[in-house]
Amino acid sequence: MSARALTALAAVLALAACGGDRGLDQQGPEPDLPELAQTLLPTINIASPAQWNGETPSVPQGFTITALATDLAIPRQMLVLPNGDILVAEGTGSGAPKMRPKDVIAGILKARGKSATKGGDRITLLRDADRDGVAEARTVFIDGLNAPYGLALIGSDLYVANQDALLRFPYQDGQTRITTAGQEVTKLPSELNHHWTKALTANADGTRLYVGIGSNSNAAERGMMAEQDRALVWEIDPQTGMHRSYATGLRNPTALDFNPATGELWAVVNERDEIGPELVPDYLTSVREGAFYGWPYSYWGSNIDTRVRPQKPELVRRAVAPDYALGSHVAALGLAFAEGPVLGSTYAEGAFVGLHGSWNRNNLSGYKVVWIPFSGGRPAGKPVDFVTGFLDGNGNARGRPVGVAIDPIGSALLIADDLSNTVWRVAPTNRPAAPAAALPPATENEGQ
Repeated sequence: MSARALTALAAVLALAACGGDRGLDQQGPEPDLPELAQTLLPTINIASPAQWNGETPSVPQGFTITALATDLAIPRQMLVLPNGDILVAEGTGSGAPKMRPKDVIAGILKARGKSATKGGDRITLLRDADRDGVAEARTVFIDGLNAPYGLALIGSDLYVANQDALLRFPYQDGQTRITTAGQEVTKLPSELNHHWTKALTANADGTRLYVGIGSNSNAAERGMMAEQDRALVWEIDPQTGMHRSYATGLRNPTALDFNPATGELWAVVNERDEIGPELVPDYLTSVREGAFYGWPYSYWGSNIDTRVRPQKPELVRRAVAPDYALGSHVAALGLAFAEGPVLGSTYAEGAFVGLHGSWNRNNLSGYKVVWIPFSGGRPAGKPVDFVTGFLDGNGNARGRPVGVAIDPIGSALLIADDLSNTVWRVAPTNRPAAPAAALPPATENEGQ
């Protein structure tokens, strides 16, 4: 297809709509679900990148936000180490070949809303020992990686989920660089990699790791052979690499965390596109062992996706409805449960969720960090905006939230922004500053 034809088709797709956004209530345990509306051309509206120009995101009264670090190389997920150092995974994975002309054009349009920076394929360490909100030390902690995303620490073992393998590295407290090669714990499904991110978390006693693996398509248009070991969460023995499917039918589980109040595993999941601007709501859910969550045959329990052939009614009959809708196409990419009143009593029980932002609807949605209050281990109430302002007054995006992490030592919430390539730090304004971390001398792993 010629450049002129691509441009013309892009203009058509940019104006295409499969029905206007109707403002349905799609947040909470029982979202409004309109009729499925499949059309030749999907709704596409991309927020163009803009600059912060000295401004910062907006936070609630009583909180302060600072840029902990800037000029990163596509920051995705973060891990706060026991001494307060912060690891940031930076990278961009490869996607699957486009199948249809509209896939090509949609890819071009969606790319306009991304940073032009090349992914770093590395992990960067940030150190803010005096907790003033600006990292005074920054080192390349591990480089030469393959689109790293999920991070977890078990004792003195650091685990990194590349797009194609789970790796283990030896870690020493206070270390600022690792130069030894990572040991492969297990390969991760990476054929095609329509969804390349590999979310990662560890259970409380460190006996198991959990990896979120996204689908290789939107709604199984590549056939189910391409979806082997996809759209699920693996449970992995960190010592042997042995793994099993823990839960299935999760189209793209992009972040995992354990609720400290109950010990349950939870995930945020990006649902399917191209059946209407208000289908299907992305969601936050507990991940139940052995449960099937519908993809690709159904959504939100037993609602059939008629595009999928052949159908599997026997699976749909046991499909579990997610716990909590976040809104359609908000692209939830971050999840962090509160660790007690680190950010004050109002934010002591619940979860922060990073919403990267929509493309498949007329009215831009997401582009913020929300707080989901919990009570008795379950979501209790509507999402509360916590960090906003990523969209400017003209509908342009100055930033796009990805991972979120609690810093219990610095009493802060951390936000990875992969558009402005910033890690933001949100902390209570009047809370006494934490004492500077007592760190051992900086060391490098030279092969021990």
